[in-house]
Amino acid sequence: MNVYKACGVLLFFTFVLPIVKSKEQLSSRECEDLGFTGLALCSDCNTLAEYVKNQELVSDCLKCCTEDSDDSISKITYSGAIIEVCMRKLVFYPEIVGFIEEEKDQFPTVKVQYLFNSPPKLIMLDDEGQHKETIRIDNWKREHMLQFLQEKVKPASAI
Repeated sequence: MNVYKACGVLLFFTFVLPIVKSKEQLSSRECEDLGFTGLALCSDCNTLAEYVKNQELVSDCLKCCTEDSDDSISKITYSGAIIEVCMRKLVFYPEIVGFIEEEKDQFPTVKVQYLFNSPPKLIMLDDEGQHKETIRIDNWKREHMLQFLQEKVKPASAI
């Protein structure tokens, strides 16, 4: 009987505890440092686990994901946003430059902030102007930025 008990304890620490621990949430800054944007659904992390056999990466994904629900993600909107980027690095991001020069004026509540050595990111703001979410946009196309902001940022008249 002691052998079975020992096996049960071993199984608990090997399989159950890592799953429970993986539900700890990291801050948006910690997730960003790990390369996660905060937009991943937890089901995406489970799909990642099928293809990537790095348990630590999957665990980090689970600490940064949003629980799946029917339309909880699609209903989240923000009062504004800040496009933060390093002015010296803009030459490497022609899609972001194009958006700032040609489309940004459609979004009066979206500001551009130049911060030395900052990778391109969107900082989403709540009604009080507080940072709610940070999303890396290094590889986004101009049309993706346009679509995302149309869906996620409330029009100026709604504020």
